[in-house]
Amino acid sequence: MKSPLGSRIHLMITFVLVTCGTVAGACLGLLLSGRLMAVVFAAVAGVGAGLGSYFSRRQVLALFQPDRESVPADGYAEGLADAALVCIATYQAAVFPLTPDGVSEAERKARRTMAYRISAYEGLPYPVQSSAAAALEAIDQGADPKRAETAMKELCLTIYDNRRGR
Repeated sequence: MKSPLGSRIHLMITFVLVTCGTVAGACLGLLLSGRLMAVVFAAVAGVGAGLGSYFSRRQVLALFQPDRESVPADGYAEGLADAALVCIATYQAAVFPLTPDGVSEAERKARRTMAYRISAYEGLPYPVQSSAAAALEAIDQGADPKRAETAMKELCLTIYDNRRGR
């Protein structure tokens, strides 16, 4: 039976640590008091390094185990979610412009069309799709900029929660 990669790496690191600890203890003991103290220091340092490695084994091996609950990172879906956020944010800026006549009706319609298209794309994760739909609904009503801002914050948080590599 072949042992897992994490176990083999931990074993190699343990071997190196115990060897280095033993040699360092022997050198220190030899410098301080002679051969007998070199043997004592080498034994204590080697046993200490070995015990430290033994007690940390579970934590070290946990670093090498894949997370069972999460799905592998999908950069394409994350990129789509970011693109949807940008499109919806530009549509929000067109609906609630800083100056009264800052955006033409044609530009507003183009931004709306683009925001709806990317929000309905199949590759977008479902939680992001539903949050994007809520944000678009709040923006489409156009009466309350605070409600649209709250919906955009929710969309940002949903996108952040769906990131796998964080």
